[in-house]
Amino acid sequence: MSAPPPAVRLDRVSKAFGSFRVLHELSLEVPVGHCAVILGRSGTGKSVTLKHIVGLIKPDSGRVFVEEEEVSKMEARDLARARKRIGFLFQSAALFDSITVGENVMFPLRRHTDLPEGEMRTRARTKLAQVGLDRDFDKMPAELSGGMRKRAGLARAMALDPSILLVDEPSAGLDPITSGEIDRLLLGLKQETGTTIVLVTHHMMSARTLGDELIFIDGGRVLARGTAESLERSAHAMVRQFLETQGGG
Repeated sequence: MSAPPPAVRLDRVSKAFGSFRVLHELSLEVPVGHCAVILGRSGTGKSVTLKHIVGLIKPDSGRVFVEEEEVSKMEARDLARARKRIGFLFQSAALFDSITVGENVMFPLRRHTDLPEGEMRTRARTKLAQVGLDRDFDKMPAELSGGMRKRAGLARAMALDPSILLVDEPSAGLDPITSGEIDRLLLGLKQETGTTIVLVTHHMMSARTLGDELIFIDGGRVLARGTAESLERSAHAMVRQFLETQGGG
């Protein structure tokens, strides 16, 4: 039996902003139901890679596929349809501060579905309950701690039950205990629903907990990939040093 097609595939993707080249013929694949962790120094294109997958950025050259559809060539209407299959947890959680937590989770449901109001509210409450915020539906985002905001952002990212979840630095600004709670939520999501996760992090404990494969990017290219154990033995000194300084060794 042949292997299923990858959930996400980047084929020789290049991107520059002015004279600054961020990605240079970057190629990677993420199998269905796996978690790929993208590592690398700051400014090496990790978050830009996520934005290519969801179609927020178009490559200068190369192609981006999501479940065999080339999102890098899609027009707005088709891209909006493809995005229903992709959840995005931004580094800052990116909640709308002017509406309640519940309305934040309902936002993608309002935008992409025709569900009745009551059903949207029920689904939003369910998603919040799954991340431990069942009592916070009517709170404003300003009333939440940093970790609670991340969990609310995760609930919103999963509102449409996407098959792919993109996560940008979920541990940023969080204490180790709260960071571990977010990791456990993501791990449970992958194990229980088979969601494919592409995770950007500097946090090696998160990478070890969640990653089926670690992908180290430098100079806009994949420098090394494999398990944490194999990367610790990498021929590239930069990779070994990164893992050691970030708590990998």
